[in-house]
Parts: sequence; structure tokens; C-alpha cells
Amino acid sequence: MAPTTFTRRHFARIATWAVAGLGLSGQALAQNQRLKGQVVKIAVIEPLSGLMGSVGTSLLKSYQYLAEQFSASNPAGVKFEIVGFDNKLSPTETLGALKSAMDQDIRFIAQGTGSAPALALINAIEKHNQRNPGKEVLYLNHAATDPELTGSNCSYWHFRFEADTAMKMEALTSFIKDRPSVKKVYLINQNYSSGIQIAEAAKIGLREKRPDVAIVGDDRHPLAQIRDFAPYMTKVRASGADTIITGSWGTDLSLLIKAAEESGWNGTFYTYYAVVAGTPTALRQVDDNRVFQVAYSHYNMGGQMNVWMKEFQKRFNEDFYTHGVALVFELLSKSIQQAQSTEVIRIAEQMEGAKFKGFNGLVEMRKSDHQLQQPLFVTAWTSVSAQVPYSAEGTGKTFAPVREFAAEEVSRPSTCRMSRP
Repeated sequence: MAPTTFTRRHFARIATWAVAGLGLSGQALAQNQRLKGQVVKIAVIEPLSGLMGSVGTSLLKSYQYLAEQFSASNPAGVKFEIVGFDNKLSPTETLGALKSAMDQDIRFIAQGTGSAPALALINAIEKHNQRNPGKEVLYLNHAATDPELTGSNCSYWHFRFEADTAMKMEALTSFIKDRPSVKKVYLINQNYSSGIQIAEAAKIGLREKRPDVAIVGDDRHPLAQIRDFAPYMTKVRASGADTIITGSWGTDLSLLIKAAEESGWNGTFYTYYAVVAGTPTALRQVDDNRVFQVAYSHYNMGGQMNVWMKEFQKRFNEDFYTHGVALVFELLSKSIQQAQSTEVIRIAEQMEGAKFKGFNGLVEMRKSDHQLQQPLFVTAWTSVSAQVPYSAEGTGKTFAPVREFAAEEVSRPSTCRMSRP
């Protein structure tokens, strides 16, 4: 057989086959090149001042830090830029910040501290996007947990990366089911939608799984206004409660724990947000295995998260604890690459229904309501060891995993009736 003579046409055909074998068309490669270096701005709207200011500033640093990491390496080659806005934990201030962000042509909005500001964002963005086709805005929710945000108030333009209160309580009450030491429970929560729903979910979960447990108190306190929780602990002690279940966070939880220790109460806390800035320091003197937390992550995840946590702590001298920010960047980066565009409407199409391996396991952005389905972990406050070495806020203590729940074990049925563009 005579040897084949390769012409320029042959080489062009071979190159086309090679690109096709990689799953990329010539057009896609060209688009990748056009995306490379484009700047994607994200507005982070959080309380950067006031009693909860430390929570918001920590979150802003988390976004800034991970923006650097994902700008250096993401499949689309885009660059992420973070712009912070102070909402003072107010829905009204949140809407002002949203307007300022949109005036600066920022199309991606990140927020999570407080479900009331979250609802304000959902409603405002829904109206804006209906009235301004081609100038859509996307809301990335890393922490606001009211179930109705992906239920009766769901929106195509809202994606939640945190587990909602019902999902967390499903895990927490399943854990309590196997703990006979829990006999009398006192509920203490912040007096807004999320806190109210946590209390109701606890009642339902305990009634179903531990009908023998007595709920001996149910208190709601104003958000970020109480300076002394001693009166609450007086009621707890009088009730004979051996357990407190609380979804309170920030300085509210820190001050509650402080009051509990000063009162001499030696019961057990079951919490949602004991890793939030300042609370581990308040826990410094609390004995091992007296505080538990339910969350989608923990201090000792290992892998890349461990690297990020060490670097963040070294740079800022504080803990990186809102790990869901990493999931935000992970899905946003993948979706930009798959959409071959930085247009919000194209990215949203790729985000819904997406499945990927996150730092905490296999996750799915459920298409029906844009609620991320992910594993949850119950962890216990304990002394650091070779197995769980991360020292929270330099206390020599950490939250160690004691039980993991698969995503399907804590998933709740979708009630969303979503209107799509």
C-alpha cells in the first residue's frame, strides 16, 4: 500500500477531530478565549456595622479570599471581584444596597445574614428582572435559612447554598432520638421568621421521634438587641431543662452561652450556628460534649477546605466558617464555563439541576426550587486532637463530627411553584 500523503487539508481535519475528542468545538474554544479575563462582579450585602458587624465583615473577607482562589483557577478563566455593601441587618438598607449595586452594573448579589433581608432581595430582584429583560440580576444565598425562601416565596433568580431550618432540624432531632439523656428541652430562638420556624420544627421533630421528651419552655428574643441573657437562664433553670435547642446566632448566641455558664447551668446545647465569629471564644471554658451543632460542614473537613481554612486563619487571624461560599464559587464557575457566557440568564439555566462534588460530598442544586441538596453533619464541641486538630478561634477546642446524614436523609419535599422566564 502506498504511503499516505498528508496535505494541509488532512492536518486541518485531524485537528478538528482532536478538538472534538476533547468535547470542545472550535467555536467553544474561541468563546473560552473571549471569556478569559472577563471580570464578574459580586455584591456582598451584609451587616458590616452594628452588633452583628463582626459576622458580616467575616463573610465579606470569606468572599474576597475565595474570589482570589477561584480567579486564579476556574474553568472559564474569568476573574471575580467582590464589592461589599453594609445593610445594617435591615431589609430597607438591603434594598438600598441592591440599588447601588445595580447602578454599578453588578449582576450577582450575595447575601445570607438574616431571612428578612433575603426575602426583600427575592421580591425586589423578581420585579426588576420582569421589568428589565437583558439586565437580569441573580441572588446567591449562602446562609438565610427560612424554608419559605425556596417554598412559597421561591424565585427562579434565587439559589440557596445553605440547608434550610427544616432540613437541619430533621438531622438534629434524628440525632437526639438516640440520646436518652435528653429529657426536658427548652427552646430559645430569635424572634423572626427563621427562629420561629426552628422552634416549630423542633416541636414537630421531637413529637415524632421522641414523644417522651417534655418541652418545658419556648422563648423568643429580639434579634441583636439583648445584652444580658441572665433572665432567660433563670427561667431555664427553674424549668428543670437539661437541654437547650437554639437557632440563635452571632452575639445573641455568645451572650446566651455566657449567661448559661455564669448561672451554673450544666445542661447541653443543640445549636445551628456555634461556629459563627465570636461564639467559639464564648465556648472556651465549656466542657467537652456539652455543645452540639448541625451544619453542612465542620472545622475538620480535610482536603482543599483544610488548606483554605489554614491560609484564611493565617491571613486574617480569624476562622473561615461559612464554607458554603466555596460552593457558590464552585457552581458559579462551572456554570459560566458551561454557558460560555457571563449573562445571568444563561448562567441560571446551567445552575439549576446541576450536580457536582463539593468539599462536603455530592451536592445537587434542585431544579424545582433551587435549594441545594447536600449532606449534613452533627458535631460536638471537644478538645483538639490528632484526629480533629483545628483549633477554633485559638481556644484549643473544636467541633468534631459525630454523625453524618446523607442528603436524601434530610431532604424535604419541594413546595415551590416557580415561574420561569
